[in-house]
Amino acid sequence: MSTIILGIESSCDDTSAAIVSDGLLLSNVIASQKVHEAYGGVVPELASRAHLQNIVPVVSEAIRQAGIRRQDIDAIAFTRGPGLPGSLHVGTSFAKGLALALDVPLVDVNHLHGHVLAHFIRETPDQPVPEFPYLCLLVSGGNSQIILVESACSMKILGQTIDDAAGEAFDKCAKVMGLPYPGGPVIDQLAAQGDPTRFKFAKPHIPELNYSFSGLKTSFLYTLRDNIKLNPDFIEQNKAHLAASLQKTIVDILMDKFAKAVKLTGVKTIAIGGGVSANSAVRAAVADYARRHHLTAFIPKRVFTTDNAAMIAIAGMFKHLAGEHCDVTAPPFSRVTI
Repeated sequence: MSTIILGIESSCDDTSAAIVSDGLLLSNVIASQKVHEAYGGVVPELASRAHLQNIVPVVSEAIRQAGIRRQDIDAIAFTRGPGLPGSLHVGTSFAKGLALALDVPLVDVNHLHGHVLAHFIRETPDQPVPEFPYLCLLVSGGNSQIILVESACSMKILGQTIDDAAGEAFDKCAKVMGLPYPGGPVIDQLAAQGDPTRFKFAKPHIPELNYSFSGLKTSFLYTLRDNIKLNPDFIEQNKAHLAASLQKTIVDILMDKFAKAVKLTGVKTIAIGGGVSANSAVRAAVADYARRHHLTAFIPKRVFTTDNAAMIAIAGMFKHLAGEHCDVTAPPFSRVTI
């Protein structure tokens, strides 16, 4: 008999619900919030209000698209954290209420675990999934981590950022260039038209497998400042070259430590996850590295790189099958590491 999981994701500015049956994705509905674009970043209060408006229709639509009844759901998985407190409270409260109404177990999911396990989302029964252990490069707006995934319920952080994450570096540098939010996708588009060797930016010398992107950001700002003094139109005339050089530097920083981690662990399977894993240069670099070193690489579809409930449902499925449930009194948390 199939195990059907409803996943609910509300950690930031996307309200999402998904249904999986024995790991097979039946539906994945996402309601994005456009209201934040005018502010150059997510406004927590506006995000919370939008979640309140979206969560009932989003969950209802996910159940409808999956072709199931609410009574068919075996467990409800929800993002407990990390994320924006107000946004998490909306999803957490709804999941608890629905679990009580349906009398089914509740499964709390670490949002970061969802990104790491997104490779187990199967859209077809024969779709390949990673074998344990594998090494995952988790790159998003708030996290840059190298994670050894020993099993679905056992993960070890080998390295992580000590300041800004890769996604923050993209967004902050894009903002000072006058580009719209979110800046990462815009940088990616512009980079395709520029020369990645035109500008040189500082690369950090951080010990072990940890990351740092604050020095890169500062180097980028100094480059703009010094050149704008000589040419007020510098940014406009060099947007594509700046984007390409910035993107190349970030990818080089990410891959340098990731390659060291691969050699250290001796794994044969690698993967990427998180919002920045949608970046074309990151995806190409990981695929090329795997090809050159005869490794198996798992690169998620772009729809599964951003915040989505499919990854929460998958992570919740593993925990549910392991008998790891949570009480309805469990509060959400805004900050945590794996």
